Amino acid sequence: MIVEVQVPQLPESVSEATLISWKKKVGEAVARDENLIDIETDKVVLEIPAPQGGVLVEIVQADGATVTSQQVIAKIDTAATAAASAPAAAAPAVAPAPAAAPAAAATGGHAMPAAKKLAADAGVNVADVAGTGRGGRVLKEDVQNHLAKPAAAPAAVAAPAIIIPGERPEQRVPMSRLRQRVAERLLQSQSTNAILTTFNEVNMKPVMDLRNKYKDKFEKDHGVKLGFMGFFVKAAVAALKKYPIVNASVDGNDIVYHGYFDIGVAVGSPRGLVVPIIRDADKLSLADIEKTIADFGKRAQEGKLGVEELTGGTYTISNGGTFGSMMSTPIINPPQSAILGMHATKERAVVENGQVVVRPMMYLAQSYDHRIIDGREAVLSLVAIKDAIEDPARLLLDL
Repeated sequence: MIVEVQVPQLPESVSEATLISWKKKVGEAVARDENLIDIETDKVVLEIPAPQGGVLVEIVQADGATVTSQQVIAKIDTAATAAASAPAAAAPAVAPAPAAAPAAAATGGHAMPAAKKLAADAGVNVADVAGTGRGGRVLKEDVQNHLAKPAAAPAAVAAPAIIIPGERPEQRVPMSRLRQRVAERLLQSQSTNAILTTFNEVNMKPVMDLRNKYKDKFEKDHGVKLGFMGFFVKAAVAALKKYPIVNASVDGNDIVYHGYFDIGVAVGSPRGLVVPIIRDADKLSLADIEKTIADFGKRAQEGKLGVEELTGGTYTISNGGTFGSMMSTPIINPPQSAILGMHATKERAVVENGQVVVRPMMYLAQSYDHRIIDGREAVLSLVAIKDAIEDPARLLLDL
């Protein structure tokens, strides 16, 4: 029985996706729910699992193809068996790459089960591995030795760019869907919002003292490290409650006031910057916020954030300080109306009670849409964040 592999239903905000790389080749056996290929949308990378076990008999759409919801991209023969897949795999493997034929002949097309599994897990075609077993059979050790070889040649073949040699080389690389979407949204933000930025500085000593005092017990009790971002999320929520216009958004000629606080936290990933959303942040404890942020960071690195986790949000916090930034003017994430930029904490001389003292200081920057947020609300909301960080008890007492 032939079963079609289709692109899953994409969210309404995502019209199309790009196939990144097939994990299996035509003729190879696949197990039910085994990941066949990764697809990239303008928000996340999704995995497409095999709907049934069997043999991959046809790849309808190749790597790099643009696809839409429910489009057929491959076919699986559920009646075929894993044993029958080996001969089928050999022919398609040599069709696009004639150089593979000598290797296949040298090995006799036979591989031990352990070698097949290791090769499949590593994405290696066993026909490319020189076998040292009886009759040219490929052993597990042969695959291990093959993997240990320098990967310079495959990397050069896989590079999606044209490199012009010479004293002044250039390299042309196509933008990923995520980078294209980021570029589009940044231009949209700057062309549709009246963006202004207000600045302040905050003394981080109270939060740092509190963190140093309780960080070990906090991690022991809650299973997550106590960072600074959790304090800023709580402080931002407190400020947004006092100045709800900063938590609002523009829809045509209307101002939409949000009675909830969905805080976006910008995190880095191998594909670029992503902004997962902490839903109902006002209802979460500091420990719950830190757990959510840690989970977002881990899954961002693994490319496992869902589209729904990157959609929406009423306010965003970006921490350029993790990269050493001292000052920046963050760009609003539409349709939000404001964004907070954190920066590096540095010891500086400040005046307290007429005395010059050294304190760990951080510059804060809040960009806002001046169409609906006046300077007064922008400045006072940033001051409210500063006050909450400099006196963490405010967050506990809801002051």
